[in-house]
Amino acid sequence: MKINKAQFVISNTDINLCPKDGLPEYAFIGRSNVGKSSLINMITGRNKLAKISGRPGKTQLINHFMINDNWYLVDLPGYGYAKASKTSRANWEKFISEYLTKREDLLNVFVLLDCRLEPQQIDIEFMNWCGEKQIAFSMVFTKIDKLSSTSLQKNLAKYKKEMLKHWEELPPVFTTSATSKFGQEKLLNYIENINTSFEKK
Repeated sequence: MKINKAQFVISNTDINLCPKDGLPEYAFIGRSNVGKSSLINMITGRNKLAKISGRPGKTQLINHFMINDNWYLVDLPGYGYAKASKTSRANWEKFISEYLTKREDLLNVFVLLDCRLEPQQIDIEFMNWCGEKQIAFSMVFTKIDKLSSTSLQKNLAKYKKEMLKHWEELPPVFTTSATSKFGQEKLLNYIENINTSFEKK
């Protein structure tokens, strides 16, 4: 898939205000500072589509971007940001979980994971929650340019071992680098394949 058009549509915290045209949606979520905005910009080939901030917790809304006039990329707030107030975090968790569990057009959630870190409890808990709610998701490891191939494989193996404590098999796994654009083609092809199946229904 080649992205020819990407445009911001709407930001909100109410799923009732999300687009109602029935087009497929793909959400991106992860711990704060995992490199979500950089990855979104890399995937779409737009440097400023998602705002990049050195300050974690910048994204606080459900952000819809229309891609190629036929699907939405949805940028969700990061979770696990300790400096946010308890009230803010509670509000985020409420509308994020509402969006993830009730949005019928959501076809896949890309859970972003920093490949430099060993499995984080908050990430494992979030993915297990997605499983309990029967939300389709994929694991996307970011920043692979920051690690040697050996270290990367070690951390991926640790994640696999941890995930298989709860799962019979792993969901789809992607490795990416916003700097080198590694993983862009595989992610877009994966989305395109799901879109094709969606259209056939």
